Amino acid sequence: MATLACAIALVSGPSYAVPGEPGPQDDKTIEGIHDELNGLYRAAEVATEAYNTADVKATEQEKRLKSLRKALARTEDRVDDLHDLAGAAARTQYHGGDLAATGIQLLLGDHPDEALDEASQARQAMRNLITVSESQKTARTELSRRTDAAAKELRALNNTRADKAESKQKIEGKIAQAEQIEAGLRKEQTRKLAQLEKEQAQEATSRWTGSGSGGGTSTGTGSGGNTQVSGAAGRAVAFAKAQLGKPYVWGAVGPSSYDCSGLTSTAWAAAGHPIPRTSQAQWQGLTRVPLASARPGDLIIYYDATHVGMYIGNGQIVHAPRPGRTVTIAPAASMPIVGVVRPGA
Repeated sequence: MATLACAIALVSGPSYAVPGEPGPQDDKTIEGIHDELNGLYRAAEVATEAYNTADVKATEQEKRLKSLRKALARTEDRVDDLHDLAGAAARTQYHGGDLAATGIQLLLGDHPDEALDEASQARQAMRNLITVSESQKTARTELSRRTDAAAKELRALNNTRADKAESKQKIEGKIAQAEQIEAGLRKEQTRKLAQLEKEQAQEATSRWTGSGSGGGTSTGTGSGGNTQVSGAAGRAVAFAKAQLGKPYVWGAVGPSSYDCSGLTSTAWAAAGHPIPRTSQAQWQGLTRVPLASARPGDLIIYYDATHVGMYIGNGQIVHAPRPGRTVTIAPAASMPIVGVVRPGA
């Protein structure tokens, strides 16, 4: 069973070389047209996930920099207060006054209601004040260094994000190119293309069923099992299936449209278990499980971790497939599988 399950992961998909400008389709086979369309849409999806990854990293760095700047501001205020207090304490001590009146207790003492009425306590308070002041200055220096480094990293990430954003026009160009091809198909070609996709889906279902993947019927998975699932996984599956029919839009995370990882990340967030935003981060950051143990709610990662769908049982996934399509249910083995990950495991 395990050997057959692994075989699914090694099924090679069609070649996805990026085609040139679309030309007349009359002299092309349906298989050739199908491969050309898939190549265009796959190139668009790869670029989409690259942009999503860059955007997530830059956004996280913005939050980190904001936090560092707040901490630095608090430390600088603390250093200023200590500097002022040290000056006041020195002047008071020089004139033979009461150090308690300077507010040292409020800043340094564990029990500010107890007076500093002994000379030894006063001297100790001054030493403590100097020690704390120096440590705060050291902390300020380190925070300033970290803040500068974070700002530099953010500039680099923003440049990367800008580069990926510039690819949006190229992405949209590829989508428009694919749409131009589809719009130019004759009625008979459209029918044959739909029939080819149906046959490929049936073949994919047969591969999954024959492998025994999905853990078996007793766990609510497998080729003939009950797909009922409870808990967080059940809520994630229910959310994802409730989005059926909504359009694929690159970079979208709902509520009216989704891209592939936008659907899976939003579904699991709705279930109370936030997961990474992109398919590559989901593959890298979540617990991996054997393909044969896949159960509803698990995420199946495809290609080079640039596509993801949610397993719903019976050898099927719910996913946002590509531009021009809507969130749909498809055979889990309809694309080359990289592996399976389990949120919350």
